[in-house]
Amino acid sequence: MADDKKQNLENKPELPQAPPPEEKKNNLPNFLLSVELKYVKLGYHYLVSNALYLILLPLLGMILTHLSTLDVERTLLELWNHLGSNFIITILGLASAVFVLTAFSMSRPRKVFLVDFACYKPDPSQKSSKENSLKIASMTGYFSEESMDFQRKILERAGYGQMTYAPKGLLKLPQDWSMAEALRETDEVMFGAIDELLSKTGVKPRDIGILVVNSSLFNPTPSLSARVVNRYKLRGNILSFSLGGMGCSAGIISIDLAKDLLQVHPNTYALVVSTENITRNAYHGDNKHMLVANSLFRVGGAAILLSNRPLDRFRSKYQLSRVVRTHKGADDKSFNSVMQQEDENKQMGVYLSKELMIVAGEALKTNISTLGPLVLPFSEQLLFLASLIGKKIFKMNIKPYVPDFKLAFEHFCLHAGGRAVLDELEKHLDLPPYLMEPSRMTLYRFGNTSSSSVWYELAYSEAKGRVKRGDRVWQIGLGSGFKCNSAVWEAIRTINPAKERNPWMEEIHEFPVDVPRKTPIVY
Repeated sequence: MADDKKQNLENKPELPQAPPPEEKKNNLPNFLLSVELKYVKLGYHYLVSNALYLILLPLLGMILTHLSTLDVERTLLELWNHLGSNFIITILGLASAVFVLTAFSMSRPRKVFLVDFACYKPDPSQKSSKENSLKIASMTGYFSEESMDFQRKILERAGYGQMTYAPKGLLKLPQDWSMAEALRETDEVMFGAIDELLSKTGVKPRDIGILVVNSSLFNPTPSLSARVVNRYKLRGNILSFSLGGMGCSAGIISIDLAKDLLQVHPNTYALVVSTENITRNAYHGDNKHMLVANSLFRVGGAAILLSNRPLDRFRSKYQLSRVVRTHKGADDKSFNSVMQQEDENKQMGVYLSKELMIVAGEALKTNISTLGPLVLPFSEQLLFLASLIGKKIFKMNIKPYVPDFKLAFEHFCLHAGGRAVLDELEKHLDLPPYLMEPSRMTLYRFGNTSSSSVWYELAYSEAKGRVKRGDRVWQIGLGSGFKCNSAVWEAIRTINPAKERNPWMEEIHEFPVDVPRKTPIVY
């Protein structure tokens, strides 16, 4: 029996032994290491960002200590007597100082304020689910079975929901893509957004001195800006512009143009309208490169009111900080990546090349390399410079340092051109799901509304109550040419969602929703 007991003890599995203290120390959990690194980086960022203050504080203390030993009353009396004995010189000095300050003040750029903006929300009858869109496309008879299967795959992977909006002319059979129907669609979008904006701001049409309208693919005569002037009876000396053929990044180009005009025309408002027309640009062929765009675009538009009036600061939402524009049109691959053209059967459409995502990534890198030094904290610029010197000069085998733009911005509004576009931007900027949420939810709810998508995204953040005073917003637009444009805004006040009117308010409690990731389509 004793032998059996001894045998059982021998066969009993050994309990795992606790590692020695040294081994525990060398095998910290990964998440603890990441937390340690996070706080080391935050400490470094705080130290470098406040280095100037840390240097000046001791110097200021020394100056105050020295001043405390002086007879202040006697010193001021001697100074007054000196000025009194040189009265003419004193007057000339004061006049010169006033002149220099006045010239400096007048030479500074005028501040541009975003008073408010409005995004158009189409009638519920224009909602079109994926199944309904495919059903109508199939019933038109324009597409082969292979093309229908391709469009089905696009809709499954595009990141769209079931409530995006299609134009009325394309929701009926037979479809109506006439000029009259296209004008009807554009008028509803533009005037709907402008009516909402004027109602929100209380600005009278006659006070608007600058008008910029952008629509890439639809440019009738008279121009779209002329249609706005006629509808609202804007004044005869208004500066009006219609921007065409500039792709989905034209919205930020319009902001930049309005900003420049506000620098030379004081005390006025600028109205910017960003939209795109779907009715007139539907593709009715089987070229897969052109079917992609046919399945992506949806109805939408935005109207934005800018001002250079100093008093408007107290009622405005944002102040424009920066606009950085990048144009890669000199490169043939970039230029040809998005092209409106006819297919082999003379059907008009928008051609998207296979290299589009590569082109977009290169344009984004160029744009952020220009914007980075203007917005990033000095600590991030120092790390980037050290990485660059180590790689280029000392030939060190290290990866280039990717600046952390989360230290420069609280909100990211990235052009919702499609799931692949957002995936590319997310990868290059290393953004977490929380910061990608406005862009992905806009794509899910409204689809690709072209140049106006960045405004639906900002409206989403406002409806969620996330925009606080002092927050910085980065809008990125990507478009044909190929162009990548950035606009940076600073929130002047905290946005109270209870007082907001935007297309998200009635359903914001339903978001965010989970959008499954899909593999990209190869064509």
